[in-house]
Parts: sequence; C-alpha cells; structure tokens
Amino acid sequence: MKVFIINGGQQFAHSGGRFNETVTGWTSDFFKEIGAEVQTTDINKPYLPEEEVKKYVWADLIIYHTPVWWFSLPYKLKEYIDIVFTAGHQNGIYESDGRSRKSDNPKLHYGTGGLLQGRKYMLTTSWNAPIEAFTIKGEFFDLHNEDEILIGAHKLNQFIGLTKVDGFHFHEMEKGVTPEKIELEKTAYLNHLKSIFTD
Repeated sequence: MKVFIINGGQQFAHSGGRFNETVTGWTSDFFKEIGAEVQTTDINKPYLPEEEVKKYVWADLIIYHTPVWWFSLPYKLKEYIDIVFTAGHQNGIYESDGRSRKSDNPKLHYGTGGLLQGRKYMLTTSWNAPIEAFTIKGEFFDLHNEDEILIGAHKLNQFIGLTKVDGFHFHEMEKGVTPEKIELEKTAYLNHLKSIFTD
C-alpha cells in the first residue's frame, strides 16, 4: 500500500497546528509498521505543485489531517487543494468535470472526470466542539454529523475519483485537553486504523 498523508494543521493566531502534526506522526508510524510506503506533506512548508500532483497519482490512499475552522477547511489547506488540483488538471488528478458537449445530454455526468478512480481517501478532523454538539437534538449541529458539515471536503475528493474510507473525528481539542485525553484519543484513533487496514 502507498499512503500519502497531508498535514493540514495550520499555524495561525492561537492555533499552532501541533495536534494535527502529532496525528500525522501517529498515522505515518502506523502505516510504516504494517509495511506501507508513506509520503507526507505539511501545508505550512514550501511545496512544488507538480511534486504534490505526483504524490496524489502515486498513492493508493490519501489521508487528510485537518482542524475545522468556521465549519470548513482552514484557508491554507484549501489554498493547497486549489493550487495542486489546478496543477493536476489533465495531468493525473482530473481530466474535466465529466460532461461532454458531444453527449446526447451534456448536462449529465458532472463530477465524473476524475482520474484517481480505484484509490481511496480518509478525512480526519479536529474540532473545538464536543461530541454532544452533534449527537443531542437541539444542540448546535442538531444531529447533523461531521461528514454532513464537511460535505464540500468530501465532494472535492469524489470529483477527482477517490472513494471515501470512514474517517475519524477528534472533539473538544481546545478546551480541557490533558495528556490523558491525548492518550485516549491516540488509542481510539489507532484502533480505528487497525479495524480498517489490518485483518
């Protein structure tokens, strides 16, 4: 297996991106231990778009680690995606939006022009919100789950041909974080990876 891990933890204002850097380390170590080849990118460091395109094309599995800012991706991760996907247009990531003027109905098949079919992606996220904000009726997200909130992040990966693997969501990662909580989160996350990627 070839795994490409993207650390989308952003250094901005009060956020140092440290937790997503830590999760990237956990993930890299896990996949190396099971014999996978691993490449990583840290969006805070300089990168060459053409080299990032090659990583997408190379990988069997692409894993995004990202905090959630204002219920979306942080701007540096979104910028990375904009730049890299543009560089990958007709260059390995996607051919077109999937429609054809030569078709009997050129309005159909939007979103089917991705070139990464057969590969998978996984989205892991970290939130300030507690799990109860999603799971209790009348609380902020009113029973809408994390994947529903981040539909855009999932659709951009579907657009380039990737298939979703169940992700993992870390909650309440600003208030009340302790070393004990981090260890519990690590155990739960690694168990999640084991359940999907090992027999």
